[in-house]
Amino acid sequence: MAFNDLLDDLDQSAAAQAAGIRRGYGGPPPRTVSACAGFTRLRCASLLKPLYAWVAADRIPDRERWRRHAEPAVVVSSNADTLNLWLGVGPGVILDDLRERTGVSWTPPNGDPSRFGSVEVAAEEVATAYAVLAQSAAAGDPVASDVLEWMRQVEGEQTFGVREALGSAEAAVKCGWYGAPDETCLRTHAVALLPRGGTRVSVVVGMTALPFPDAAAREDYRQRVGKGLPVEQVHDQLSGALLRGLMATTLTELGGAKPRRPTGP
Repeated sequence: MAFNDLLDDLDQSAAAQAAGIRRGYGGPPPRTVSACAGFTRLRCASLLKPLYAWVAADRIPDRERWRRHAEPAVVVSSNADTLNLWLGVGPGVILDDLRERTGVSWTPPNGDPSRFGSVEVAAEEVATAYAVLAQSAAAGDPVASDVLEWMRQVEGEQTFGVREALGSAEAAVKCGWYGAPDETCLRTHAVALLPRGGTRVSVVVGMTALPFPDAAAREDYRQRVGKGLPVEQVHDQLSGALLRGLMATTLTELGGAKPRRPTGP
């Protein structure tokens, strides 16, 4: 399926992005792919949690304390543990360190920098940062290796069927989902890293923000969020097929192994 087939029928209030990078010493020539409909920058807090955990390690001398918060931030997408790293190190410091390591420049949100989830990014930037993380792990960075191993442990509904869509059971993945009370869209997003041996890696990113106009359904969603109940199924029903389609198409365009046709998780 082509990007146009996936994006042409989007609602005018929707946004969707996909990006991919293939690179590595001794492999085929590097290649990048991207597609965008709607807003050029989106909030996708959970996709950034592994990156925050990676750079925070050098700023927290107590390695056990770092691991105590970094692992659940990645494996179960813990907001409380992410916030501990974000505020403990400092938003500006974390984002400056990411810029130094990856070349990607992000800024804290206006008004309240403690809200780590409000940082806005483009899918191409996310793919670039993760390519550096993956190649750092391949070069022997133990913290990067830990982060990738935790991403391989992400499972169940938190994966939105991304591994199956990409035909890669061993892929390191991180997904995210949220719909803020002041938003009329639900945001659903994912990143997957597919190692190719040595320093070769493929990174695939999908990001969506689709309208959720039914007032009663939106109120039920907000109540579930307020009670700490899972809402992954709501996101999958609304956005899962598009997200998987974007990522599978990106991998195909990168020249990766041809994934199976995306289906439900």
